[in-house]
Amino acid sequence: MTTRKGRKISGGKYIKNRKKKSAELIGQKKIVKLGERKKKEKRLRGGKTKTILLKDKFVNVKIKDKIKKIEIKNVTETPSNRFLARQNIITKGTIVETEIGKVKITNSPTKENMINGILIEEKTK
Repeated sequence: MTTRKGRKISGGKYIKNRKKKSAELIGQKKIVKLGERKKKEKRLRGGKTKTILLKDKFVNVKIKDKIKKIEIKNVTETPSNRFLARQNIITKGTIVETEIGKVKITNSPTKENMINGILIEEKTK
């Protein structure tokens, strides 16, 4: 005897006891693209809010002991997914091209609301 999905052995249906709450619903995947700074407020359980970064064109780069805010020119490569670099999507581990050289993103920009990175390759003049 084969069992059918969503049915008991007797043939009766399994019925859900409730629907999902708004906090349990799965939303769209948040991605950070290269462009003019854009943020979004998201309501959480208990009325709390979370700010999500959607677009940004600046990265905070640590050079020796100082931190500088530098403009991103282009997304060169993303080790996790090569198609993300083509669409200028910034994730953790992405390598971006700036005025001073190549920078590796060290944080998750969607969660932390900013883009941080470290200098990998300095531009030679």
